[in-house]
Amino acid sequence: MNELAVRTGTPADVHKAMDLALAACADNGMTNPNPVKLLSEIWAALNLENGIMGFIGDDKLEAGILLRVDNLWYSDEKTLLERAIFVRPEFRKSGEHKVSRVRLLIDFAKKAQKELGLPLVIGIISNQRADAKVRLYQRHFGEPAGAYWLYGATTGQSQGT
Repeated sequence: MNELAVRTGTPADVHKAMDLALAACADNGMTNPNPVKLLSEIWAALNLENGIMGFIGDDKLEAGILLRVDNLWYSDEKTLLERAIFVRPEFRKSGEHKVSRVRLLIDFAKKAQKELGLPLVIGIISNQRADAKVRLYQRHFGEPAGAYWLYGATTGQSQGT
């Protein structure tokens, strides 16, 4: 049994990262992705330019997280913003592993927050399995600081590319 671990992405992961991002958009997106915008966010993070990506898997990425350092729209102060966290459906059950992949990605985000000393903004925008995801995040982060509503849209309706 191989030990599951999150590794920091590098520029060599760009094609696999794009494949994972497009799978995430197809699985949970509410609008169709723009590959140029995805690449812009991913490429910067893979080069550790105001961001970082963590991955589980080598040949085919099983799961990943994209974190960017940016400011909220109303402030000049930097924050660590989670852009996406995704586990491919076939890897969502921990199987022979005792640790879930999403928990490892959450731990990666918490470690990045501690090392950078920036507030971490992380959340869930999903209509699929949302209650379970909220309970998971509450166990790891405590009580939520608000909620999102979608009006006139549902997640999981994008076609991907």
